[in-house]
Amino acid sequence: MNRLRMLLDPFILMLVGTVVLASVLPARGGFVPVVGAVSTAGIVALFFFHGAKLSRAAIVAGASNWRLHLAIVAATYGLFPLIGLAAVRLPLDPPLLASGLLYLTLLPSTAMSSVALTAMARGNVAAALCGASFSNLAGIILTPLLVLLTMGGKGTGVSWRNVEEIGLQMLLPFLLGHMLRPWIGDFVQRRRALVTAVDRGAVLLVVYSAFGAAVVAGLWHHVSAGALLLVTLVCCMILALVLLATWLGGRALGLAREDAIVLLFCGSKKSLATGAPMASILFARADLGFILLPIMLFHQIQLIVCALIAQHYASTTPQLAERAAARA
Repeated sequence: MNRLRMLLDPFILMLVGTVVLASVLPARGGFVPVVGAVSTAGIVALFFFHGAKLSRAAIVAGASNWRLHLAIVAATYGLFPLIGLAAVRLPLDPPLLASGLLYLTLLPSTAMSSVALTAMARGNVAAALCGASFSNLAGIILTPLLVLLTMGGKGTGVSWRNVEEIGLQMLLPFLLGHMLRPWIGDFVQRRRALVTAVDRGAVLLVVYSAFGAAVVAGLWHHVSAGALLLVTLVCCMILALVLLATWLGGRALGLAREDAIVLLFCGSKKSLATGAPMASILFARADLGFILLPIMLFHQIQLIVCALIAQHYASTTPQLAERAAARA
């Protein structure tokens, strides 16, 4: 049932619906700045609530497992970018799709789905919460710096000014929300549905704005079915490589099964919730649709594949427990 719920995540359907809406009715004329202003407000609210949700106790409790968290950081901000630097050389048409693949590999890990998948697989949920939270916090700083380092000179228009805007629209609200946690933390916990709505609404607004601008610029005239299929295959290959690397890494480090599950899920996933708002600040509006297309494809693929893996772990855990009891 959990696997079916993950595969049929309503958010995926909403994303598809938003792309269709943006393709049919993109923002034009005087409506463009309105959508932009609402999207910016959504981004600020999203990261404010993210800061308010971040529990210091959970971070302290999980931070002691430093080998696990260093491995997650190495996979997220080391292995992934190296694969992205190889992917960006692919002869994709338009070339912005290759830039989107590189940008995808520079993003932080997901938060909610990583923790949910770890719980489904019967892994170390506290460590997953700590690892995913740290990855997202670090990503607010590391991702724009990595983008500037790897993409700043490739005609994307990324500059230090974009990094400063990241600080104003994302890092500052995040820190403010976290500082106010002692006063608003209980409210945020009680209003999880509202926070989730803000979370997803902000992403959907950015996707609508991005794809609408790209459609006006001729997105679907420039992206062929063959290019779309190739990007999908590359996303599958990137995920397969990182899943294999994190699985082998867990074995090489001698991690307990529960911690190896955390490395597998937190180290192999990328956050659309962070990537879409950040892209709206870093890249030109007309380029956003091309940049976000690989991320949206990867988002759906990672959910489906990781849900199947989590279900496998969940089904084999009782058998391992029985074998251990029999040996004892």
